[in-house]
Amino acid sequence: MSAPWLVVGTVPEESAGLMEGACTLSGDTLRVGLLELPVRRGTPALLAACCAATVALGIAPPQALLAGDAGRGHGSGRAYAHLSAHLPQLAPRGLTFHYLFPDLAGHDRVFLAAQALPRRPLLVADAGFMYAAKMSGQAREYDLFTPDAGELAFLADEMAPHPFYTRGFLLAEGEQAPALARRAWDSGGAARTLLIKGETDLVVHGGEVEREIPGPRTPAMEAIGGTGDTLTGMVTALLMAGRDMTSACATAALANRLLGQLAQPTPATQVAELMAHIPAALAQAEHAP
Repeated sequence: MSAPWLVVGTVPEESAGLMEGACTLSGDTLRVGLLELPVRRGTPALLAACCAATVALGIAPPQALLAGDAGRGHGSGRAYAHLSAHLPQLAPRGLTFHYLFPDLAGHDRVFLAAQALPRRPLLVADAGFMYAAKMSGQAREYDLFTPDAGELAFLADEMAPHPFYTRGFLLAEGEQAPALARRAWDSGGAARTLLIKGETDLVVHGGEVEREIPGPRTPAMEAIGGTGDTLTGMVTALLMAGRDMTSACATAALANRLLGQLAQPTPATQVAELMAHIPAALAQAEHAP
């Protein structure tokens, strides 16, 4: 059976094993198949935001493939192997990759399996999978990366084999992001589109800035872990709903900022508390001038 969209990532518990199924959100609990997870940050936060957004958009939620991985890479290895073997049966219209342990051989097997599908899926990558995509030399074959400023510096560093080795002069503040995005594209380290998270969010296509989203700003949002994950979740939902790439990125970035106005968070607010405000944030963002 064809999956409309597949989100792939990890949870930091080895005992979770490998779980595949449709995702649902109930309060602060995410369900994937028989697995119940608290929504804190990471892939569960991405999936929760995507589920909340798909409900608001009137579309079915994504399928999810989650691997239990506490950082040693064993669970990620199982996810790579499962995807390599089963992508032809899943035949997703799109794939959003969140954190998987960066494994070049695993990445390349999954990438080649996706490229071999009769209909090429849209490819979105964040976190560890984005690192592997850049290191593999296949970044330009991806449709979207969602880096922050530090991750953008790694993408722009044609000599760095791993984010740890990003050269210091490339570690950037927001005003340098357009130049780094151009450098990343020219050196083959960027996807076709970048949604860059920063003081001003940028939508960059082919190395050129297409949209800037400077506000609104809610300082307390900076203290909430997982707001980058909510952004990737919402842009995934908008792509699932058929929005074009630039408008999906710009709408998701604005909605992520509007969450701060709607939720009125404090530094103690948890990311799960933002999910109830996603429908209103998306509605406002889609109707913004």
